[in-house]
Parts: sequence; C-alpha cells; structure tokens
Amino acid sequence: MRRNHSTTPRLTRVLGCLLLVAAAGVFTVGAAPAPRAAAATPLDRVVPAPASVEPAGSPYRVTRATRVRVDGSDEVRRTGEYLAGILRPSTGYPLPVTEQGSGGIRLHLARGSFGAEGYRLSSGPKGVSITASTPAGLFHGVQTLRQLLPASVEKKSVQPGPWRIAGGTVEDRPRYGYRGAMLDVSRHFFTVAQVERYIDQLALYKINTLHLHLSDDQGWRIAIDSWPRLAAYGGSTEVGGGRGGYFTKAEYRQIVRYAASRYLEVVPEIDMPGHTNAALASYARLNCNGTAPPLYTGTEVGFSSLCVPKEVTYDFVDDVVRELAALTPGRYLHIGGDEAHSTSHADYVKFMDRVQPIVARYGKTVIGWHQLTGATPAKGALAQYWGLDGTGAAEKAQVAKAAQNGTGLILSPADRVYLDMKYTATTRLGTKWAGLVEVKRSYDWDPGSYLPGAPASAIRGVEAPLWSETLTTSADIEYMAFPRLAGAAELGWSPAVTHDWARYKVRLAAQGPRWTALGISYYKSPQVPWPTS
Repeated sequence: MRRNHSTTPRLTRVLGCLLLVAAAGVFTVGAAPAPRAAAATPLDRVVPAPASVEPAGSPYRVTRATRVRVDGSDEVRRTGEYLAGILRPSTGYPLPVTEQGSGGIRLHLARGSFGAEGYRLSSGPKGVSITASTPAGLFHGVQTLRQLLPASVEKKSVQPGPWRIAGGTVEDRPRYGYRGAMLDVSRHFFTVAQVERYIDQLALYKINTLHLHLSDDQGWRIAIDSWPRLAAYGGSTEVGGGRGGYFTKAEYRQIVRYAASRYLEVVPEIDMPGHTNAALASYARLNCNGTAPPLYTGTEVGFSSLCVPKEVTYDFVDDVVRELAALTPGRYLHIGGDEAHSTSHADYVKFMDRVQPIVARYGKTVIGWHQLTGATPAKGALAQYWGLDGTGAAEKAQVAKAAQNGTGLILSPADRVYLDMKYTATTRLGTKWAGLVEVKRSYDWDPGSYLPGAPASAIRGVEAPLWSETLTTSADIEYMAFPRLAGAAELGWSPAVTHDWARYKVRLAAQGPRWTALGISYYKSPQVPWPTS
C-alpha cells in the first residue's frame, strides 16, 4: 500500500502534463509530423543554364539581419538597391544596402576572367557573394540569385519563406554577346509602361538587347522633328483601325534609360525601303507618283516602297537616322530591308548602297534583315536571318557567303524563335505562316551549326522577335513570349554542351510558379512537366 501512495501523485502529475500538452495541440495520438521546409533550389535549376556549377556545403539563409553589401561605385550600389527592392516586399526584411559589415549578400567588382558579362556566385552558411568584372556581370549574377530563391520571393506582399540559397559556386559567362528580343510596336502600339514591363521580364533571363520595330505600313512610332507628320499622322492608327500612338523623344529616351538600368541596349529599327506605307501616307513627296496613299490597317506585306530614284528619299533617311541616332546611345541602328517586294533588285541594291553610309555617318553600325546580303553589306554590318528550316538552299547560301566574307549574323529563324507563331492550331493569338512552334521545337536547335556554310565565328547571337498583328495587351505579349523566350535566352547564353531538352524542360517547369508570382500570363505547354500545385 505504501508503494501505491508514493507513486500516485507522480502519476497524476504526468497524466496532467500529457493532458495539457494534448489540449494545446502539441501532442496528439497518430498526428502527422510537422511539414519540413522545402529544400533550397539546386544551383543548376536556373534558366539560362550556367556554364559551371559546383554544389558544396550548407545553404545561406536570408534573415532579418541580412545586409546587401556593395562596393563604393554608384553602379554597384544601384544593383544592390535593385536586388533589395525585389526582396523586401516578399521577405518583409529591411535588407539595408551598405558598404559596411560582413556576411550577408555581397556584390563585388574585381579583376578576373569573367568577361564583359560573366560572374561568379558563391554561397555558404555565412553569406552569398557575387563577383564580376563589370556591373553588367553583377546584374546577371543577381538574376541567378533570384532564381535560387523560392518563386514567392517575386510577390509584392510578405510571404512565409524560408529564404534559402543553396551552398556552392556558380561560374558563368555567355556564349554569345548579342542576346536579343524584338518587340513590334508598329502593328499595334504599346506604351512606355508596357515596354518597361517587358524589359524587366527580359532582364530575368539575361537578355541584353531590346530591338524596337518602330515603323511599318500600319504605324510610325517615333517623333521626328524634321518630319512631324510621320508620328502625328503616320502614327495615328494600327492594325484593325485602333488609335495607334507614338513615342515622343522624351518617352523614347525614358525607354532607353530604363533598358540601360537593366543592362539592355536598345536597337531601334526603321524598316525600309519596304514596309513604309505609314511614311508614304504622311508625305506625298516620298512617293514616286507624288500622291500619298491612305493609311493602312491590314496585315498584308510587300506592297509599299520608298521612291529609290528621288533624292528627297535620301534627305528623309538622313534626317530620320540623324535624329534617331542622337537619341540612341547604343551601337546599332536597324534599317530593316525585308519583304521589299515592290522594289526592284537593282533599286534595292542602289538604296542600300546609299543608306548604309548614312548610318555610319551618324556613328552607328548597320543591322538589316538577311535580305541585306542580296546587296553589299557595309563593313561591320550584321544580318538578321529570319528564314525557315525549309528556306531554299540558294537563299541560305547567299547569307552564308556574306558570313564567310565578314558579315556577322543574328539568328532569328521564324519557325524556331518567332514568338508570334502559334503554339498549336488552337492557339487563340498569333499567326502560323511559318508553322506551329511548340516549346520543344523553339528550344531544340543549335545556333552554332544552324545555317549551313556559315562559320561559327560569324554568329553574333540569337534574337526572338515578337510581331504584334494579333497582340494588343501585355497579357498577349506574355502569353506568346513565355515559355519560348526563356529557351531563346538559354540558346544565346548557355554553352552548347548544356543544351538538352530532357533536362531543360525540368528547369523550365520550375519557372512556372515564378511567372505566376510575377503576374505573367504564360502558355502551359503539355510538353513541360509544370508543378501541379
């Protein structure tokens, strides 16, 4: 009996404690274990694929104590503020940008073998460092850092985290120096805000060139002081008869500055001698018969041409190139040259012989669509190939010969990376003249060996054009661009040895939640194993 008396109070206390714990919900019979925090994103689960990845050690965790440490230069500080501006809303952390302290996230310029745009990202329990030789390299490293954090880091409200960055080292640099995307603002006009939104999306995938298609039959989209009716009248409509629009010089400068802040160079295009109805409608004297045609709101091509024999044509070109070059700090000015079906071959050659020196006179390098190779490309000029896999051998040989003679090539095969091509026959937007282009087809080719006879050394890079005959909103742009834009970016950035559809589609699938967090409307291709939740 004494044994019972001595153990009863202790048993009562134990049972009481268990009841209290159970009541608090901490201990219940048969309860599932607490969910484990998601593992850090592997270092190689990013797009474009990095050149080299070495996983090692424990991850770094971004916390309330984390600082973004920068060198003293203004450009590095701006990139630090850009990074902190992305992370603060979702983490809820202050993330001060400072030149003081240790640990945290460090952005650092240093001499090394990084090249003009490469970087090294190192991560461990004590912090993350991004090192590059240039501010552009640091900025690209920041894009990799973004993708190593959970997709919810892109949201504009506080999210639960945790915010882990996998341990190890990424060494990275681009395959090609020209990695572009073209936006057609002529068939349908897009505002400064819409263009800036697209720039932000391009920057995430290390695109470094924004090609703006500023003129076409349906609309002229840049103010030219010496020819004011180009914008005021020629820019007053668009495909389908909408109100159109144009950029003032101040607005164009704003786009150029914004692109530069994301390390993109703007390449303006004035398409000529064809695709010029908006200009011809604005000024009768540019027409061979002296009569201005009506404004055009359809989608046919090849019916318009500047008047090659008239001297006023070259006064016009000189004025436009002079004013546009003065607004554009970048190296290039695109003169179009495609689908000039209403210009004879002899006139086309004469026109290009007259116009290319004008571009050089104002300090710019010519880019033209690959039909430029049917004339005589200027020294240093780039030809942008937009043919198909099935383009005739003679046309491909002409382009390849120009490349053998020193003309650089930008590859934009329409049945691979024209982002306005329909994905499938039921795609609501886009066209299909170049065929249906699903995500795998868009990705599964090698720029270095694509064009027979063209030296690999002639390939300057890859550009993904987006024509806007059927597009009117940012959501339209995004649906046609994503996911294919990411693949074009990888073709331009990543080493050829990393190109593998089976692995790429897994990395691409991981981008889906990020696009959702960013509010990007994208095509959920059945070829890609998107996350189910």
